[in-house]
Amino acid sequence: MVRVLVSLGIEKVRLTGGEPLLRAGLVEMVAELAQLRTAYSADGRPLEAGEAGRPLDIALTTNGHLLGPLAAPLAAAGLNRVTVSMDAVDPEIFARITRVPRSYERVLAGVRAAQAAGLGPVKVNCVLLRGFNDAQIEPFAEFSRREAVVVRFIEYMPLEEPSTAPDARTWRPETVVPMDEIVARLNAWRPSCGVPPGLVSLPPRAASETAKRFTFRDGVGEIGIVAPVSRPFCGHCSRVRITSDGGLRTCLFSQSDHDLYGEMRRGATDRALAAYIRRVILRKEARHHIGEPGFEKPSRNMVHIGG
Repeated sequence: MVRVLVSLGIEKVRLTGGEPLLRAGLVEMVAELAQLRTAYSADGRPLEAGEAGRPLDIALTTNGHLLGPLAAPLAAAGLNRVTVSMDAVDPEIFARITRVPRSYERVLAGVRAAQAAGLGPVKVNCVLLRGFNDAQIEPFAEFSRREAVVVRFIEYMPLEEPSTAPDARTWRPETVVPMDEIVARLNAWRPSCGVPPGLVSLPPRAASETAKRFTFRDGVGEIGIVAPVSRPFCGHCSRVRITSDGGLRTCLFSQSDHDLYGEMRRGATDRALAAYIRRVILRKEARHHIGEPGFEKPSRNMVHIGG
């Protein structure tokens, strides 16, 4: 599937989950992906016969618990970047969220191992919920500066699975910590070492960048804010997802998947698969409808879609 998508112009591949580090043969899978080459030159020109494409940009998103011993083998296999999901940098709060004793120490060791293996700057994703972990905004800013990681705050989206658990959280607009509030708090926060408060905007790395990027006045640390609720970026979204059962999904909030695996099982050739993918992408949703009357949650929750 990835090989066909790459032939159509895909240049970046991200492995998600669930938890991808639990998958047997992951290092070998990364090595196989690293053998693929892009179908277009850096300036968007189709490659001519005999012309070698660039290596894929291969990334991975993980909870970090198993990252320590796997960071170096994954880097050697061809992984370029890693993102670690963390909802707190206070060890006690982190352990309460993960329900795993001493989990913060394990994840921090994984972040540092990834940095040492050349997978940096490591990105650290934090989904903020008001009244749950929004007090961690300033500690995360300090964490970014201290550990030389890119911290990305993500607005809470209505993607949760319905639950009757006593601590279950249901999406409501007031639960979202919007981008403007995050920026205001970080603008007022004073870094250590006498650096004056205030964020400095950074330019996007690519047209399809999902995060608004900031640093501090001394250039130490980086904060990204992904704001799909208060600042949707649907207009320049260039992402598609393959689900674990082989569905092609054009948006997190899609109401259906497209059965790419089914096409393969029925014997479709690479050319037929490429034509199928083109048809699907041409019908990609223009935008999501969070907060609008009649909004419907996606047909799958986040844990089944892959982040």
